[in-house]
Amino acid sequence: MTAPSVGRLRAGSTNPLRAGIIGTGGISRAHAPGWIDAGAELHAFSLEGADAFAQEFGAIVHEDLEDLLAAVDVVDVCTPTPSHPEIVHSALDAGRDVVCEKPLALRAEDARSLVEHAERAGRLLFPAHVVRFFPQYAAAERAIERGAIGTPAVLRFERTGAMPKQPWFADETRSGGIVMDQMIHDIDQAIWMAGPVTSVFAQQNRRGEGGSLRTAHVVLTHAGGVISHCRGLWGAPGTRFHFTFSLAGDAGRLEYDSASGDGVAWDEVASSRGGSDGGYLPDVSGIASPYALEISDAVAALETGSTPRVTGADGVTAVEIALAALESIATGRRIAC
Repeated sequence: MTAPSVGRLRAGSTNPLRAGIIGTGGISRAHAPGWIDAGAELHAFSLEGADAFAQEFGAIVHEDLEDLLAAVDVVDVCTPTPSHPEIVHSALDAGRDVVCEKPLALRAEDARSLVEHAERAGRLLFPAHVVRFFPQYAAAERAIERGAIGTPAVLRFERTGAMPKQPWFADETRSGGIVMDQMIHDIDQAIWMAGPVTSVFAQQNRRGEGGSLRTAHVVLTHAGGVISHCRGLWGAPGTRFHFTFSLAGDAGRLEYDSASGDGVAWDEVASSRGGSDGGYLPDVSGIASPYALEISDAVAALETGSTPRVTGADGVTAVEIALAALESIATGRRIAC
């Protein structure tokens, strides 16, 4: 992906970056503090909830998307997945840089079209794969790079949380289900740490009314011979968010389990305040916010032209592998990539 031209355009500018958040659901509230920390002037547009969001974060509300695009330098797309392509294309047509919540799109051809459009326009397209900014995963990736476990052989990733409350998540035609929405984080981690994937085999189990309990297992075979196993669970309301990884190589193993604690002791009152989103998003109150870190990385790319940690191509690859997993679930076959 070409370096974003805005890094050159904003060089030496004394005006604050103007960031427009589109959609004001739960993820927008995770992103907004990052933009505020970056000193951005915050704008917002949403079909509903924009006034409450503006009151909470001091954003300027716009009545329609066109007005917002005319007023900002960069947009942050925090809407349901099916709307991503149309909004991102509109922002790129308006000459705006884009941060887009994952996944970029539900179809690989749509994701590739977005990246190609950004390259033609010389704009940044930053897929918000926030797990790359969680300190545990970032440290693990660095450890693999420096050879701490030798040659990687078997990587295991697990992620558990409550089924999201918004009805569109339960509709796999709109969200891509647990694989495309939740497990895509761990698919991205496996690719980040072990490289390109050559084949995928996956299974999914749905139980409860409307598939309210869902679990999926995806096995990735990487070009270098590494095997990655990703497990995801959407549980009943109140399910506590939990994630683990185990990274084994010929010189050792690296493990992390979020249940083991983060070094901060919470009393019962403080603990009860965590996970107010119902366990859909991880509690990041004990660490530097990964959401703020990913926004900071995008802002650095905007202002200096540096290469972001997550590129548009990374976002496309994650969609392609998630789709291969869904095809494997549907057919019962191992899918070549």
